Amino acid sequence: MIKNHPSYIYAYEVVHDMVEVPELYYRDEKTKKKFTAPKYVKKQCEIFLKICDDEDPKYCINEKRLKKINKIAKVLKMAKGIRAGESIYNSLAGYQWLLVIASLCVVYRDNPKKRRYENIVLEIARKNGKTFIVAFLFLVLFYLEPPFSRFFSVAPDGSLAKEIKEALEPLIRTNYDVLGDDEFKILRDSITYKEKSTKYTPLNYSTSRMDGKEPSVFIADEVGALPTAYPVEAMRSGQLLIENKLGFVISTKYPTTNNPFEEETKYQKEVLDEIHDDETTFALLFEPDEEIKDDWSTNDDVILQANPLAIEVEAVYQDLIRRRTKAISQEGLRENFLTKHCNIIYQGLGTESFIDVSEVQKCKVAKIDWNNREVYIGVDLAMTNDNCAVAMSSVDDNNNIIADVIAFIPEGRIEEKNQFERIDYREFINAMKCIACGNKVVDYGVIEDFVFEIEEKYNVRIMAIGYDRYNALSSAQKWDTKYNCIQIRQHSDTLHSPTKLLYEKILDGEFQYEPNKLLEINFENARCSYDTNMNRYITKKKSNGKVDMVVALINSIYLLEQDVIFNQSGFVVQVL
Repeated sequence: MIKNHPSYIYAYEVVHDMVEVPELYYRDEKTKKKFTAPKYVKKQCEIFLKICDDEDPKYCINEKRLKKINKIAKVLKMAKGIRAGESIYNSLAGYQWLLVIASLCVVYRDNPKKRRYENIVLEIARKNGKTFIVAFLFLVLFYLEPPFSRFFSVAPDGSLAKEIKEALEPLIRTNYDVLGDDEFKILRDSITYKEKSTKYTPLNYSTSRMDGKEPSVFIADEVGALPTAYPVEAMRSGQLLIENKLGFVISTKYPTTNNPFEEETKYQKEVLDEIHDDETTFALLFEPDEEIKDDWSTNDDVILQANPLAIEVEAVYQDLIRRRTKAISQEGLRENFLTKHCNIIYQGLGTESFIDVSEVQKCKVAKIDWNNREVYIGVDLAMTNDNCAVAMSSVDDNNNIIADVIAFIPEGRIEEKNQFERIDYREFINAMKCIACGNKVVDYGVIEDFVFEIEEKYNVRIMAIGYDRYNALSSAQKWDTKYNCIQIRQHSDTLHSPTKLLYEKILDGEFQYEPNKLLEINFENARCSYDTNMNRYITKKKSNGKVDMVVALINSIYLLEQDVIFNQSGFVVQVL
C-alpha cells in the first residue's frame, strides 16, 4: 500500500531526480533540465524509501495507522486557500505527505505502536503550507494520541504562537458535518478534543513559563526568531516521561547566523552526513545547495529547492519570479527575498552591513599559537554600564592577521542584557570569551588587570595599546607606566584604513580567530557609515546591537597596520 502512496511517490521521485517541473518554468532550452532536490532532502528521502521497501531491519511502516490517516484525509475538506472545499487527501503536496507519514507511521518492527521519530525539523520558505500541515497533524494526533495528552505550540510572540490554532480552528469548523459540532471545544486560548480530554494550548515565549509543562506533542514555530533555544529545550525536557513523544521545529531562514534554528539545522545536517548517530530525528531542509546559492538571480532551481510547493502550484512559482525580479533591481528588497523566500542568509548593502558574517566564519580556526608573538592591543571601554572589549592582533608567518577578542559586561546586569539583547551571555562567559565584572557597572580595574596579564598569559610581547580618549584616559595612564599607549582618533579619516584592511583580509581568507560566537554576533551587528570622501567606519549608533568587540579589534588593527604593514614591504593594503 505504501508504494502507491503520495509520500512514497514523492520520496522516490526526489531520490531519482524525477520530480516533474512544468516546461513553462524554464525560459529557454539552455536552462531546461531535470530538477534536483536539495541534497539533504534527498538523503532523508533515501532513508524513508529504505524503510518503505522493507529493507530496514529495525523500522517499518505501520500500515494500519497509514490507512486511518488516509481515511481522515479523504473525508476532511480544506477550509481555505486555492483548494478550499477539496479533500485534504488530494490537496496535500508531496513533501507534506512525506512529513505526515514519516512522523506518524514509521515505527519499530518489534513494537508497532512506538514511533521512530521524536524530533521533526522542517526548514522551508514562506507560504509553503507549513502552518496548515502542522494543523492537520495536530488534528490527526487528537485521534491517535492517548487520552489526556497535551499539545503545545511555542513561538517568539503570542500572535505567532496562535498561528497553528488559527489554522486548526477553521479546519475543524469547516468539517463539522464529519466531526460533529460537539466533538471539539474551541476556546480563545485552547482547543480540546472532548472524547479523550486531549488539549492543545498555544504558549507565548517566556523564560519563566515554559517549564513544568508535559507535552505529548509540541510545535516550535519561527524558531529562527527566538533569542535562545530555551523554549524548545523546555518542551523537550518536559517530554522525558512521555513514551511516544513528538516535537516539531519549524522555521524559515533569518538574516542572522546566530539563532537556535541554525544550530538545529547544523545538527540535522551532521546527522544526515552520519557524523552523529541519532535515529530519532527526521529533517526536511529545503534550502538551496551551496553550489547554486550565488546564482539566485538566474537559476530557477534556487527558488524550487526552497519552495517545494512552487513545483506543484504554478501561481506560487510565478509570484516568486516576480519577487525575484524586484529583488534584483531594488536592493532594499533583496534581504527579505533571499532569507524568507530562498532560505539564503543574506545581509545586503541596503542594510549598510560591515561584512557578511558567513565570510567571517570561514576564517575560524581551531587554535592559534600566540607563543613569542609581538601583539597590538585595542580597547573599547565605552560606558561603565555597557559592554567593553579588549582585542589582540598580530601577523603570522603567512601574512595572516590573527586575533583574539574578549568582552567585559556588568555582572549585575547579565539577566537584563540577556532579555534586552536576546542572547545568552552566560554561554559566552562559560566559553571564556566574556568576563562579567562589577555589579551594575563594569569594573575597569578588572579590565586593567587583564591587559597587564596578557603578556604572561599568552607568552607574547605587547608592542602598543590603542584606545579612545573618551572613556579610557584613566586606564591608559596606568598602562602607560609599562607600555606604549596610543590614543586613536575615532573618526573616519583614521579608522577607514584599518576597517578596510580587516574587511579585505576576511574576504581573502587571511584573517584568523579561534571559535568566538560573541565576536561573530558583533560582526553581524556591525553597520557602517561613510563620510563625504566615502571613507568607511563602524558606527555604534547605526549598528544593530553591540559592536564593542569589532571596534576594539579595529583599534588593534590600526596599530598593527601603522607599525607592521606601512613599515614593511610584502604586506600591503590597498588605499583609496
